[in-house]
Amino acid sequence: MALTETPQRLLDDKAWRLLEALQADGRLPLKSLAQAAGLSLPATAERLKRLEEAGVVRGVHAEVAPEAVGYGVRAVVGINVPQPGKAHFLDLLRGLPEVLECHHVSGADSYLLTVVARSLPDLERFLAQVNAYGETRTSIVFSTPIPRRGLARPAQD
Repeated sequence: MALTETPQRLLDDKAWRLLEALQADGRLPLKSLAQAAGLSLPATAERLKRLEEAGVVRGVHAEVAPEAVGYGVRAVVGINVPQPGKAHFLDLLRGLPEVLECHHVSGADSYLLTVVARSLPDLERFLAQVNAYGETRTSIVFSTPIPRRGLARPAQD
């Protein structure tokens, strides 16, 4: 990537069509991605490489259904962790397979976690582990009316 080429400069209409197709189906063959973007195969491969190098495309992943692999409970957990314990807390979370993501946030909580558990007793055991670091507030997820989705092009000013 040239020194003057920022991620935003890479994101023209063709790049956004490429990103939309890739987000919709990360297994699309290069030929299909090229058609979606209106580019040749070599241009599409080069564009993908440049988007990866610029940090726009971080990876292509499989989305695994938690319930299909034995995680019947999903929850959002807020926790307020005092400063001296934050590094140890994050080290603990990195080793716990129940933690899908952790956000450092402002407000009453220090962190918001998305977690899965096999059952409510397993969730209770998980919470007992993290409660040593601070007070938690837990919301059980009943359903997800708007699932995680790909990024759309921001509106232009």
